[in-house]
Formats: sequence, C-alpha cells, structure tokens
Amino acid sequence: SAVLVEAAETLAGEAATRLLADPVKRDQIVGCTPSGTTDAACLRSFVERFGRLALRRPLRADEIERFLAFETFAAEGGDFYIAANLVIRAMLQNPEFLYRVEIGTPVSGSAGVSRLSDWEIATRLSYFFWGSTPDGALLDLAAAGKLSSVEDIRVAATRLLADPRARARVDRFHALWLGYHQLPHAPDVTAAMRTETAALVDRVVFDERRPWTDLFTSNETYLDANLAGIYGMPPPATGFAWVPYEGPGQRAGILSHGSFLSVAGKFGDTSPTQRGKLIRERLLCQSIPPPPPDVDVDQPPTSPVSTCKWDRYAAHREQGSCASCHNQMDPVGFGLENFDQTGRWRAHDNGDPACVIAGDGELFGAGPGGAPLAFNGPAELGSALLESGAVESCMIRQVFRFAAGRQEQPEDWAFIDSLGASFATTHRFDELMLELVTAKPFSYRKEEE
Repeated sequence: SAVLVEAAETLAGEAATRLLADPVKRDQIVGCTPSGTTDAACLRSFVERFGRLALRRPLRADEIERFLAFETFAAEGGDFYIAANLVIRAMLQNPEFLYRVEIGTPVSGSAGVSRLSDWEIATRLSYFFWGSTPDGALLDLAAAGKLSSVEDIRVAATRLLADPRARARVDRFHALWLGYHQLPHAPDVTAAMRTETAALVDRVVFDERRPWTDLFTSNETYLDANLAGIYGMPPPATGFAWVPYEGPGQRAGILSHGSFLSVAGKFGDTSPTQRGKLIRERLLCQSIPPPPPDVDVDQPPTSPVSTCKWDRYAAHREQGSCASCHNQMDPVGFGLENFDQTGRWRAHDNGDPACVIAGDGELFGAGPGGAPLAFNGPAELGSALLESGAVESCMIRQVFRFAAGRQEQPEDWAFIDSLGASFATTHRFDELMLELVTAKPFSYRKEEE
C-alpha cells in the first residue's frame, strides 16, 4: 500500500541520517575512507559489503552498477557521503530487505518442491535462532557452500544457539506462545514479571540444560521485592534472587508466574473462560469455536441468584448452545481462580468476602481414556498438563509454526511427529531446535496450494 511504501521510505531516511551523523558508526559501516568527493573504489566496496548484509546474499553486477550511479549526486553536492546516504536509503527499502524471499532450485520429480540455496538457509537459520538477519560469519559459510549438509548446518546452528541473541529469541517464543509478551501492568511490574520468566527459561534451556518440562515443575523462582510482595513471599536481600516457592497457594513453575497469570483477563478481573481458552488453545493446541453471533461477549455474565463469579458463569456451563464449549474452558479457568490478574493469591472474589473461591479445576478429556484431570492451582495444573502428554506435542507444533511462519499442513505431520519422537529421548528444548534445523524439510520450500 502507499502507506507502507511511505513508511518504509521515512524509516530508511531516518536510519541513514542517524548513521551518517555519527562519524564512528558511519566509518564502521562504510568500511573505508573516501579519497575525495568521489571515490568509486570506496563506494563499490561499501555497496558490495553492505548490500550482502542487507539483502542476505551477494549483489549481482547489474545491481552494483545501479547503486554506483549515486556517485553523481556526491559529485554534484561535493560530499562523498551523499552517495552513501542514498545507498543506505535504497537498500533499506529494497523488497528483499523488507521481506524474506525464498526461491531455491526446483527438485526434479517433486512438483512444487525447491531446495533452498545456502544463502536462503543462512537466513532461515538466523531468523529462527536470532530473529534477525545473518551476520558476516554465517554469510561467509553460505559463500563457501558450507550450509549444504546436515553436519555443516548443525555446526552453524550450534554457534547461533550459543549467542546471547538465541536466549532472547527462545524467551520471545515462550512469551508469544503463552501470551505474556504484552502485560497490562505498570512498567516496573511488567519488567519484573518478564525478568522472572525469562530467568526460568534461561535456566532450564541454556544455563542448566534441564528437561523442558521443568518449566512447569520448578520449585524455585527468580524474584525481587516487588514480586515477592505480590506473591506473599519474603523478599530477597537485594535485587533479584532465586528463592523457593512459599506462601499462600500451590505454586510451581511458569504457570505460577505473574506473567502467565496476567494473561486472558476481562471485565477488569480474571476470566475463567479466557484462561481456559488460553490453556486449551495455546498449551493443548485445541480449537475452541467462536461464540454464536447473537451472543454479546462484551457483557459480563449475570446470575439471578448470586453475585459470586462461580454462579454467574454457571449459565455458560449448564444450559444452551454455549455449554459444550464453556465446559471445556470454564472448569480449567476456575482451577486458577485463587490467583488474581497479577498472580496474587486470594481466598474470595474481588471485593466480596462472601464469595469464597474453592480453586478446583478440571481438564476434561485430558486424562487416560479421555477421563478428566482434576487440579487446584497452577502447580497441579502444570502436573496435569504434563501427565496428559499433550502439552509437549503442542509445544513442538508451536515451535514448527514459529520456525516456518505458517500453520502446519497434512504433509508436515510426519516431520512434526519425528521431532516429537526425538524430543521424547532428551526433553531438551535446545536439542529440539537443532533437530528441527538439521532435518531435511528445513532446507526445502514447498509451494502452497
């Protein structure tokens, strides 16, 4: 759209101006000192090097010549960096910079299937592990043809996984998956909650390389005085520290974190329906149909007999066309109802001591033979999810979507199942990532119908 084009132009211009206003950064990026107002050799060197980074591949000869034409503007303006400014602006508006374009080479005998080039594989690797463009070292491997074999890809991926950017990327995956990438709190509370959860993910996945399931069973958490006050726990002596769970409520693992418990609120409070929907869809990969079009979901439920939340939500579960879906969601959400939208434990509904919260929940259809799994609180919910076995298979599907940028199709199931079988032997998230990128499908593109 015109708005997108104009926005890209504005952002590219601002980025180029900021860079060239800083001589240290400018010289680092340009990479050479011009001999005068015009310097074709320096400009060519800059175009080739910056172009490879920006477009994630070497520039063709005709592309280089088009960028070198900007030198005439430098000559007219009496400043070499006018040409550099225009090169940067043009690169940052190039469709191959703004989009990840994958073409590959068609595979004989497999209609619609193409083998990705080493440059395209480098980009897939970098965006999966870092969420950003490949660095020079990864592009050098692509240039040398050293991203073609499983062994080469594993070596490259292991380096990417050891970089701090991989920690941020794994944290972002979990935040997007479980919905806590945006929180409805003041900045200091939000920062504390994100710090707590990122520390647990780092500890399990990277620092101690424990089974991924420990995210749900950890009996310690990383908090400061701010979070300790919310959780009803003694604060650490200074800053953040690992402390054992204690205080009111049954806490364990990531589902006890204020970050997760802050998600899926409604009407200024927790919502058993929204929490249950979140768990069904995000942790179990189940699909909950939307409400009927004649239902006003923007009005809180009411009860003729009581103001207590359990009674107000009873109409959802006990009658009408809504019952089948709400019986999948509400009983799950009520199992977390003792914890408010910050993760603080409470014995009764907000502002109503007469409405005592039992905190009992059920996961219907998750137990052996489809039996319900009963739980009370986030610790028991985590155990119930792990007992069902569905949370691990769902996580693997979510990782596939995160890597592929799309929903799985029937032809992807064999690949996803193979990832599940491999994960079952280690339960390590870092190994799952390496297994995914070294499997054959990662290096191929299939045209969608």
